Amino acid sequence: MESPVQLVEGRISKKVFWSAMAAGILALGLLLVSFGISGVAYAVPIAGVGDFYVEFDKLEGTGYTFYPKMGETSSSDSSPQGTNLIENLTITNLQLYKDFNVGDQWIRVKITASKPVQITGLQHDAGLIEANAKFQDLVLQEKNSTDWQKQFLQTSSSIILENAKLKTHYLFQKTINMNGMKLTIEKINK
Repeated sequence: MESPVQLVEGRISKKVFWSAMAAGILALGLLLVSFGISGVAYAVPIAGVGDFYVEFDKLEGTGYTFYPKMGETSSSDSSPQGTNLIENLTITNLQLYKDFNVGDQWIRVKITASKPVQITGLQHDAGLIEANAKFQDLVLQEKNSTDWQKQFLQTSSSIILENAKLKTHYLFQKTINMNGMKLTIEKINK
């Protein structure tokens, strides 16, 4: 004789569920985009997730270009930024993270690399860069234009940034090799 089936009703907070779902999808997307199946990712954009931060001990790059721009962020349609283009670079002790408010607590999705990261074709839009910087063959150039974003250009054959923290709004790499990558999701106090 079969026993009767008893239905039990539960309650799920939609806000917490969808916040956790969004954080999980973002974490999975960052993992797949940043790492790829072979450890090398191609054409990697990260944007639309709001301010995220990039920290590292040292960046060594060649073929550097900087120009000012107005760009979209998660909180504004148009915010002052600077675009950094670097053809080839190596980053030591990379940490990339984004903080999310999930319900009544804060979580941090963090990607780190224990080994040097090699990148080609970097485009990075930042609202803040704090670092010790060294340039070789630095050129600051003004151009006559009615568009203020085309009036100033900075180039350098090489760039070194040390002890850096960058507030980032957009990040694109043509290729990235991230050996020793680790993804963590943790609660933090804000």
